[in-house]
Amino acid sequence: MAARPPRASCSTWASEAVASLPPLQNDRLLRALRRQPVDRTPVWIMRQAGRYLPEYRATRARAGSFLGLMRSPELATEVTLQPLARFDLDAAILFSDILTIPDALGLGLHFVEGEGPRFERPLRSAADIDALRLPDMATALPYVFDTVRMLRRELAGRVPLIGFSGSPWTLACYMVEGGGSDDFRLVKSLAYTDPAALHRLLALLADAVGDYLDAQAAAGAQALMLFDTWGGVLSTPAYREFSLAYQARVVERLAASAAARALPLIVFTKGGGQWAAEQASIGAAALGLDWTQELGAVRAATGGRVALQGNLDPIALFAPPERIRAEVARVLDSYGRGPGHVFNLGHGVLPQTDPEHVRVLVDAVHELSAAYHA
Repeated sequence: MAARPPRASCSTWASEAVASLPPLQNDRLLRALRRQPVDRTPVWIMRQAGRYLPEYRATRARAGSFLGLMRSPELATEVTLQPLARFDLDAAILFSDILTIPDALGLGLHFVEGEGPRFERPLRSAADIDALRLPDMATALPYVFDTVRMLRRELAGRVPLIGFSGSPWTLACYMVEGGGSDDFRLVKSLAYTDPAALHRLLALLADAVGDYLDAQAAAGAQALMLFDTWGGVLSTPAYREFSLAYQARVVERLAASAAARALPLIVFTKGGGQWAAEQASIGAAALGLDWTQELGAVRAATGGRVALQGNLDPIALFAPPERIRAEVARVLDSYGRGPGHVFNLGHGVLPQTDPEHVRVLVDAVHELSAAYHA
């Protein structure tokens, strides 16, 4: 791997206002991530602020575009808080996007209706990669940190706030492919034809992700999450070399930060549950799991070294309420008794989901999980 450039200090970004905010009233999430006792299993939902909520769609229409919504601290705060007004959730997660860092690197992020993110200037050569420079987060993405600070004020200690980033490998996938992909032919070909160039890209991205999460921590985030959305498309050797190694580099960079090292970090590789024991070794507090893994089996494989987050299939929310409750019970039983479980979906809630079914899920988790913590 490339040598690590020095970290720009984020300590000056931490405002006295954040330090003087009210104490946290509901710390179930943070306790569970640290494998400490809780009265009930905490629950939050990936993509909990999203298109399944009519109020989100109304705010999105006012913003005029997804990027306009994401880049407005006022509107991003508004949509972050919307699901908490409906549901008894145990955490808020910053409304943003995993592609903020590539955008800060000058690749020209835009969204095509019905097709998702696209970059005007994708990376198509080693020269393109070598032209990139580690951005200064304070000047590159100020709207993100303004949103974090605003959210901490508005939450007023009700629940903790989760900050997040895409993983280095996942960001590289979008940056090389120019957007989403069915086969990731370009970025995986780069791994075979010019691995040194890909390693240079991943090293820069790992340092950028570390600095980005550190800046979110300094602004007031209380837990962090790393989304490795596309790690599961790799072979086992390639996953270790191009994804897991750089997640570990992010963890190492965060450990050097006074603001970030105190916060629990969740790492989530979609389609990567078979590598859970290896993931548990990189120093994160928790592993997120998709719905293809049994929590009990992963708990045994990781030996209690990390908390586990997950892992209901999002499609289960299209079932009748009684079946949703049964699936919640199944997931809770799979993990078993004791601390260290954060209930979540195995991926983001789908836009077609009935919000009332989300309510059934959240209420069922709180009702049924108490017996596992008695």
